[in-house]
Amino acid sequence: MKYLVLTDLHGKRSAMDWINPLIKNEGIDCVLFLGDAVELPTAPEESIKMIGMIECKRILAIPGNIDSPDMIGMIDQVAENMHGKGKQVGDVYIAGFGGSNPTIFDTPCEFQEDAISEALEKVSKEGMVLMVHAPAYGINDQIPSGLSVGSKAILDICKKYRPKVVLSGHIHEAFGRQDIDGTIYVNPGPAKDGRAAIMTVDGGKIDVRLLGPTD
Repeated sequence: MKYLVLTDLHGKRSAMDWINPLIKNEGIDCVLFLGDAVELPTAPEESIKMIGMIECKRILAIPGNIDSPDMIGMIDQVAENMHGKGKQVGDVYIAGFGGSNPTIFDTPCEFQEDAISEALEKVSKEGMVLMVHAPAYGINDQIPSGLSVGSKAILDICKKYRPKVVLSGHIHEAFGRQDIDGTIYVNPGPAKDGRAAIMTVDGGKIDVRLLGPTD
């Protein structure tokens, strides 16, 4: 299967001008959306409308920290809700958790670290693909000052369950791929800036390719 990984649209509707043709041209089977569909301030309906503009037969989605928590119960209108859930999709088990650990901005969809840990413990499995909005602490999580602002709870889950792939967004400038202890960590970068990733799953083999604005 071929997955398109998107995050951080932040209300940029014109991004669909490249996203939807890419889905068609690449033969994408499923979109994994990692949150922040819109920009503040927003109503939950706006996040749902934005996700609904993605033209793919199957979309798995979680909220970002900017999205209203009220949109979580509405995701199933346009996609499969993966917030605090896990499911088998083809050859891989995917677990998800949206929002972020606490930030200095007090955004709408933030969770304490113990709540993140408790929710992920319920759905995590060895060798999963983990889709989260916030990155694991110390990996794809540095803001321009050099400070790491990722989630320590997510890092602990990764160390315990050793996912095959961890997909995150949230920190726009920390896009990239890191391969650590057998896990591929990917922040595709904000879709509002023309960034995404393609994850290809072929049996037990998984690879992830980053796409930039010129690709």
